[in-house]
Amino acid sequence: MKLAEVREILKAEVLCGHERLSEEVNTACGADLMSDVLASKDEKSLLLTGLTNVQVVRTAEVLGDIICIVFVRGKEPGREILEMADSASIVIMKTDYPLFIACGLLYKNGLNCGSDS
Repeated sequence: MKLAEVREILKAEVLCGHERLSEEVNTACGADLMSDVLASKDEKSLLLTGLTNVQVVRTAEVLGDIICIVFVRGKEPGREILEMADSASIVIMKTDYPLFIACGLLYKNGLNCGSDS
């Protein structure tokens, strides 16, 4: 699924990385515990979370496979998060949907949850 489709499905606002919306994402992970995210082994993944701190971007950088972070419940990440994500080439979006609904919508539209399913 292309990131542009993710944006459309989640009615999300792209906060950084507009130029990468044509990229494909293979799986999604919904988590607020970054230790759960670190246990993931999926390539070209999307992370949905309600956390809006720099640890989210750092976790994505450590894994190297997360190409997009979607903040749920309309949470607005700070400028530092956006700058970190931009320098790491990670797309940042936000949606008003809660985590459960956002994950369900992506699953319903064909995006799988990956190796931990």
